[in-house]
Amino acid sequence: MTTAAPPVNGRVIALAHYAARALLEGVLVRHGATFHQSVTLRAVVVAGESTVRDELVGDVSGALKIDESVVRGVIEELTALKLLEEDPAVASRIRLTAAGRKLYESTTAETAEISARLYAGIPAEDLAVAGRVLALITERANTELADV
Repeated sequence: MTTAAPPVNGRVIALAHYAARALLEGVLVRHGATFHQSVTLRAVVVAGESTVRDELVGDVSGALKIDESVVRGVIEELTALKLLEEDPAVASRIRLTAAGRKLYESTTAETAEISARLYAGIPAEDLAVAGRVLALITERANTELADV
């Protein structure tokens, strides 16, 4: 007997998110990093490995829907661990260190292998539809959050 796939709803999305996040956190724990640290490092990498501290705080707090004070604490943790550092030329900027780049590259490579297994065999068309639906849900949720 074959069970029909459930329609997409908040629970289905959450179950997929938390299952994948648990796998990611397993990788991060082996490297001594947290989920928030990983997201923050990624934001710096995406910004070109250097960014204005306040922009980083805004980007990460907006992405994770967490208070800016939490992100500032994460930046301080990453700085204490020498994974991020203030740009000596411009104190308002923060940049990735060589150790931060190594951690990001290591965890990204490991999680890419996991992602490849998770997405294996799913037709590109299905992934495109899922991506469009999830982007629309995210956009609508962000609009509602902005109105709160």
